[in-house]
Amino acid sequence: MGEETNRPDGADVPGEAETPVFDTLVEMTLNAFERSGLTPETYLLTRIAALVATGASPASYLLNVGAADEIGVPLEQIQGTLVAIAPVVGSARVVTAARGISEAFGLPLLPGGGGGEGVVT
Repeated sequence: MGEETNRPDGADVPGEAETPVFDTLVEMTLNAFERSGLTPETYLLTRIAALVATGASPASYLLNVGAADEIGVPLEQIQGTLVAIAPVVGSARVVTAARGISEAFGLPLLPGGGGGEGVVT
């Protein structure tokens, strides 16, 4: 499985056969960013909003919030995105997302980590 593979253009791609799903996701993401015409910050905040709307897995938040952090997107922008989409996607999805992001990154998005009193889901 660790063999080189040939692309349709005949070029050898070492190791691509080992992680075809991941490689496809990376390629799709790069193509989408380039074609979006958005700034990196806007692109990542839009992706985070879409993840919340679809009830994405914590691993998806790790990748996208991690990338946002790497390029310097402030926590306030992520919080603002969650606030902006709450009326559309609903409080349950936003609380679930905020809890997942808080746990993954130790970010204070909800009081008490989101599991305590006063949090409406």
